[in-house]
Amino acid sequence: MAQIGQRVVAIDADLEGANLHTCLGVPPPREGLADFVANREEDLRKLALETPIPNLRLVAGTHAHLSDAQPDEVHRVRLIRALRQLDADWVILDLGPGLQSATLDYFLVADAGLLVINPEPGSVENAYAFLRAAFYRRLRQAVVSEELRDLITEAMDPRNEEGIRTPHELRAEVESADPAEGARFVRAMAEFHPRIVINGVRNTEDIRLGFAVASVCRRYFGVEVEYLGYVNHDEAARRSVLAREPVVRFAKEADAAIYLDRIARKICGPPPAVRTGSSP
Repeated sequence: MAQIGQRVVAIDADLEGANLHTCLGVPPPREGLADFVANREEDLRKLALETPIPNLRLVAGTHAHLSDAQPDEVHRVRLIRALRQLDADWVILDLGPGLQSATLDYFLVADAGLLVINPEPGSVENAYAFLRAAFYRRLRQAVVSEELRDLITEAMDPRNEEGIRTPHELRAEVESADPAEGARFVRAMAEFHPRIVINGVRNTEDIRLGFAVASVCRRYFGVEVEYLGYVNHDEAARRSVLAREPVVRFAKEADAAIYLDRIARKICGPPPAVRTGSSP
């Protein structure tokens, strides 16, 4: 994105395992996102460091207090407000793995939540678990009634005593209990549009995995998941990590770099139309 002229700020929100600075060739900074989370720095903009890549700044995630790295809900709201005030075309949050509340909330608040999946059974299972958790958290946030929130929480247990097994059954329960809440529930379902990328592709079957995941989400969750594309398995990607330089700069002609470029351009959308003609 930065290389095509977009002003980008990358945020390393994986405070338990921050390493985005290493991937970008930036020495470990003395201050980062952890200082904002711990109220040691009030202005997030001061933590945005220049990187070797023009148009790309970084808020690193180093020096977090590992016993309580992620901010609580109040501090997450404060952080999200600060993110929206950054002077950038794109603010990209690199999230850690797992189903922590902070990770889910950051994913849900994003304009484009992007999930990267490797074509391996464990990764696919984790992806479904993450999408399911994010989906139900989005629904729970949408309703106002505490009673219905409790119902959604109970439905998150696949063996719940209410016998609710799918989001469609949960929707019917909510609509029956309160039509107004049911309308909010339906809107929340319609607004949930995650995007996926398949990484480390080696064959046609791996490519098809993205369409399969999107199809399952459509049938089970009733939501549309956008398959943005895939990135081929490429030894150049590993060499770029060892060199601490993004593969799109380290090996521009490599398959991985080319496919990442395509995905970035798809997210950014078409360039603005160029007007022609003489001035009056």
